[in-house]
Amino acid sequence: MTIGNAMRADAAALTALRVTVTSDMARRFGAGPWSACPSKAVVVRQLRASQVLVARQSAEVVGTVRLIRANPHLLDASAFTPVGVALYLIGLAVAPDRRGQGIGGALVEACKALARAWPAQALWLDTYEHAAGAGRFYEKRGFRKVGPTVFKDAPMSFYEWSTVEP
Repeated sequence: MTIGNAMRADAAALTALRVTVTSDMARRFGAGPWSACPSKAVVVRQLRASQVLVARQSAEVVGTVRLIRANPHLLDASAFTPVGVALYLIGLAVAPDRRGQGIGGALVEACKALARAWPAQALWLDTYEHAAGAGRFYEKRGFRKVGPTVFKDAPMSFYEWSTVEP
């Protein structure tokens, strides 16, 4: 498996992956904000507006994640530890038939490396307080839960990871 930056040419594969993942989540957990399928146009905009990483096995895109510079003015950042620069981790997705192979963990580790190189002092994210959420996954990777939030009436939690080793 390799992890690298997504290119514009990956837009169709990224869209297909994310539609497969969100459809699987809707099947497993019911309809919710986690089951909104993106269009290719949305994926193309995300490629322009964020750093998108892809995990590939052979030439196939089997996982993805996005990083953006966190803007504390666009969200209630009061739960997070104040830092000079934080990156927001968004949209971690792994093909359903490839889960359990370390792809998601490898993508998170790549995000940590990018945060250190940026340089940023923290990675921030949110996850659903629902069976569809991934809080335990992130906790196993060194993130700590820092506070509650709500998105589209769905309870969520904020998590952070510091680039400064304890």
